[in-house]
Amino acid sequence: MSGPYDEMIDQIADPYKPDSEKADSERVYRELPDELDQNQMNSFNYLWEYTARKNQLPPPGDWRVWMIMAGRGFGKTRAGAEWVRMIADANPDARIALVSASLAEARAVMVEGESGLLAICRPGHKPHFEPSLHRVRFANGAQAQLFSAAEPEALRGPQHTHAWCDEIGKWPLAHERATRCWDNLMLGMRLGEHPRVAVTTTPRAVPLVKRLVAQAAKGEEVVITHGKTGDNVRLPDRFLDAVESEYAGTLLARQEMDGELLEDIEGALWTRSLLEQSREAGAVPEAARMVVAVDPPASANGDECGIIVAALGVDGITRVMADCSISGASPADWARRVADTAREWNADRVVAEANQGGAMVESVLRAADEMLPVKLVHASRGKVARAEPVAALYSAGRVRHVGVFARLEDQLCGMLVGGTYAGPGGSPDRADALVWALSELLLGRNGRPSVTAL
Repeated sequence: MSGPYDEMIDQIADPYKPDSEKADSERVYRELPDELDQNQMNSFNYLWEYTARKNQLPPPGDWRVWMIMAGRGFGKTRAGAEWVRMIADANPDARIALVSASLAEARAVMVEGESGLLAICRPGHKPHFEPSLHRVRFANGAQAQLFSAAEPEALRGPQHTHAWCDEIGKWPLAHERATRCWDNLMLGMRLGEHPRVAVTTTPRAVPLVKRLVAQAAKGEEVVITHGKTGDNVRLPDRFLDAVESEYAGTLLARQEMDGELLEDIEGALWTRSLLEQSREAGAVPEAARMVVAVDPPASANGDECGIIVAALGVDGITRVMADCSISGASPADWARRVADTAREWNADRVVAEANQGGAMVESVLRAADEMLPVKLVHASRGKVARAEPVAALYSAGRVRHVGVFARLEDQLCGMLVGGTYAGPGGSPDRADALVWALSELLLGRNGRPSVTAL
């Protein structure tokens, strides 16, 4: 490539162009495609400095850690992969660590994903991936090695010039693996004149993310780039509609879409970090018992009906499987939702709070399905008081959430020690249904943890 193309590329390749030159860059943006032949046009699509948004490019300054903390679909993975490519292109001696929650995720997302290293490099310039060695080799000699945050000791010893850490909010928390992995990585960042680490993550209130945020606030060579899902105008409407449907109106929307790190309420029985630690994905063990718990509305005027599905696995762990709660429903409608949920999940028991008219609750459930295995329970204590022993089960590692339940988790994080509720809405109906479900599966009549025979 030569001539006007090279000159125009030189004008736009610097992401830190002074404001006085922006007008000229905008002209180049409009006119450049007209100057290209077909070969140049094919390569043009891979010019990241031209196609990236400003908040996807490395920040100026003498930083040690650059963390992109942004919503889903922002383009974090692409930004991280492009940064690695730029480092490798500029430095044949680069030794780069690629760290993810697991080696499988590092390969599937960071290397072979749609925005991974192999996809972003133009044909003829792609690096060579050696799966058996967990290594990516670039043509000029630069190398990138894959690591799993689940194996922090693997980073004890290797030295690197740079590192890209993906989704640190998902790194394993058990036995402090996430922080141990980070510490071992940082102790190995001692090659080259200016070792640097790029971090790409959705904000989650886990210790490592909070630690980096605190360091950035103190000016400790940590720079944070924030971003929202909506910043990426190339996202398909179908994805945006799905995310909006899942999280709209919840506090988690600020986390998953707006890229905001949610702070815990002082004195909360559940914290965001505790819930993230309880998160589980993929196949789950067979269920020994399956229950649907119901917190009926206090009135027939459109209050929310909490409906939670939970399973006790053969491994002794209880899992929250679904939140099927419904708002603005008549007694017949919410009873029908309960019956449908019980059939869908093959529940062996439906636990329903009977304080708000026990006979009425049972009658409307029977009307929806006369064979429904209903068990009525009576609350002698307030919602938050009943929740305290259940929260202790989370701390003991006996409960998992199979997926993200935004509205339920917002309510859990609003339940405070001492009996106060400070979460969204007037009452934690979903949280109360969860408490009834887990109490049925894991707690004895006295509200203390018990061993269930399988």
